[in-house]
Amino acid sequence: MKVYISVDMEGIAGVATYDQIIRGGTGYPRAQALMTAEANAAIEGAFEGGATDVLVNDSHGTMNNLLHEDLDPRARVIFGSPTAFCMAEGLTADFDVAFYVGYHAPAGVEGLLAHSFSALFTSFKLNGEIASEAGINGIFAATRGVPVGLVTGDDVICAMAEREFPGVQTVPVKIAHGFQAANSLSPAFARAAIRQGARAAVQGVEKARLLPVPEHLRLEIGFQNPLAAELLEAVPGVSRVSNLVIARDVDTAEELLGMIGTTYEMAAVAAKTMFLRESLS
Repeated sequence: MKVYISVDMEGIAGVATYDQIIRGGTGYPRAQALMTAEANAAIEGAFEGGATDVLVNDSHGTMNNLLHEDLDPRARVIFGSPTAFCMAEGLTADFDVAFYVGYHAPAGVEGLLAHSFSALFTSFKLNGEIASEAGINGIFAATRGVPVGLVTGDDVICAMAEREFPGVQTVPVKIAHGFQAANSLSPAFARAAIRQGARAAVQGVEKARLLPVPEHLRLEIGFQNPLAAELLEAVPGVSRVSNLVIARDVDTAEELLGMIGTTYEMAAVAAKTMFLRESLS
């Protein structure tokens, strides 16, 4: 039984503010420890449920957040960026189930630190509907024949997961009270719940079903400034929907994640350029 764990930071118990999730913020070291501890809870639960191998993908920001010396030594870890498949890097058909730990609400939805792949994206839709990182990664997992068995995070993403992922176990570790405010479980209690959820997800893996993969994939992303849309318009296949929104039709989940990664990097370039222009004016 092989288990794949993608772990983000915004959905971790005890995390709610920007200074915690950005490298260099005063709360970031504490958030790293909390993230590592919840990853360990999922690893422990997976092994208790019967897992024989566990791979963890560090899926937040720079993707180099987990404290490796504190991570359960039975698991391997993928870290660093950029990678071809971002939050789904390393997920292959060899795995039996995927866990999404510390996930959060998408851009366009009221939720704690809500965004989709980048804070520079103001809107993010797939086939005309608001899409979460869990949903996009779930589609990628389904193309590998891997169901999503566990999702943890705030109440918003857990409710979305229960609607979208057949047979999924969810562990809501906090309730969103605003963009940077939450009513959170204690980290110790959250970890116990995640461990139990992970164990149940492995033991009941036959209940998890693959997320349906749409035949047509149309990605739409909105930005904070028009320069990002201008830069992306030069990418083959990209159309300019409006001054701040681009769209592209893709054929596969691999192309979908590739386009998201490209857009992420180009939006960062645009933001830096705009910052320099403003500082020089």
